[in-house]
Amino acid sequence: MKINFHKILLGCIPIGLLPFLASAAAYKGLSGAGDTIKDGNAGNAPTQLPVLIGTFITGILSILGIILVVYIIQAGILYMTAAGDDTKVGKAKKMIQTAVIGAIIVVAAYSIASFVISTISYSTDIAAQQLKP
Repeated sequence: MKINFHKILLGCIPIGLLPFLASAAAYKGLSGAGDTIKDGNAGNAPTQLPVLIGTFITGILSILGIILVVYIIQAGILYMTAAGDDTKVGKAKKMIQTAVIGAIIVVAAYSIASFVISTISYSTDIAAQQLKP
């Protein structure tokens, strides 16, 4: 039985898009950057740019995380079914190393994006307070 992992990945993309679809709730973006709900009226509240960017980055990184998990599962299946074949074992180990490096990069990207978005949000909040008469 051959498993087609490309179809599995394609099926997992809607799961990664759930943060975009659920943004009608009190979601405050990447690390709570800015408030989108004002006076309990979520329908007319403008979405601030840092929140929009944070939501987009969170969705993309969610999709990448799902792809990495599926890639690690594929490597584990390859490793378990290698039956002592050194080339398959080597390929599986290489896939696991690649997936772990990818996971580290995704976590670092999330950390950097969170820092940048929160800094931008803080700066725009201070600037908006200074412009008020």
